[in-house]
Amino acid sequence: MSFWTPILWISLISPLFIIAKITSQKTHLKYLFGFIIYFLADCYLQSLGAKFLSLDALGLNWNWSGKILSLCLSLSFILFHNKEIRKDIGFTFKFNRRTLKTGVYIFSGFLLFDLVFKLILFPKGGDFNIETFLFQSTMPGLTEELLFRGIYLWLLGKAFTSYKKIKGISFGWNFIIVTVLFAMMHGVSLSENLTFNFDLITIIYLTLITSLSLGLLRKFSGNVILPIFGHNLVNIMNACIRLL
Repeated sequence: MSFWTPILWISLISPLFIIAKITSQKTHLKYLFGFIIYFLADCYLQSLGAKFLSLDALGLNWNWSGKILSLCLSLSFILFHNKEIRKDIGFTFKFNRRTLKTGVYIFSGFLLFDLVFKLILFPKGGDFNIETFLFQSTMPGLTEELLFRGIYLWLLGKAFTSYKKIKGISFGWNFIIVTVLFAMMHGVSLSENLTFNFDLITIIYLTLITSLSLGLLRKFSGNVILPIFGHNLVNIMNACIRLL
């Protein structure tokens, strides 16, 4: 990943910031700036972990170091705040029992569609790798859900206070921005020689299927526990399909 890639992600998502500011009842720019600073810090921390704390000598190819650093930063940020804010971030064992089943049913429906779609289109015949399964069943969901459906959702929710309610659950620009940003990070990149890679199909699919379903699961369940497991489940499903 190029140094400029995280800045590119923020630049591409910035039109949503502008629309959110125009249409929101109130905006608190300090939280928006806080989000941008945190986002860039986390991206570069993960990149530095991969570059300077490589575990290649142990035969590990995935970025364990970067993900662990990201997790430490997230936990430090969350635990720095009081119990009420931690609950708003989703760092709680309490579920929203009134809408929990709705979230699970919606996510399960998306997951079933995702499974059938990938069974048809994913390349098959890959080799089994125990590290891949261990990594995909733990780190992406744990780190990315604490970030996207936890910290980022909370920071942007404080930045833009315009909401619509569905089944009593508030949805706003924070939900939209996080949903799109998650997909953008998986479909857009700059290589070290500044080659621009843009995968529109990946962006659209992840926005409308994976990112949206995890976001809905987070909102309707009331915390990040199920999104963490759901995210890792999707990743393990992807890895298993490639083995067929």
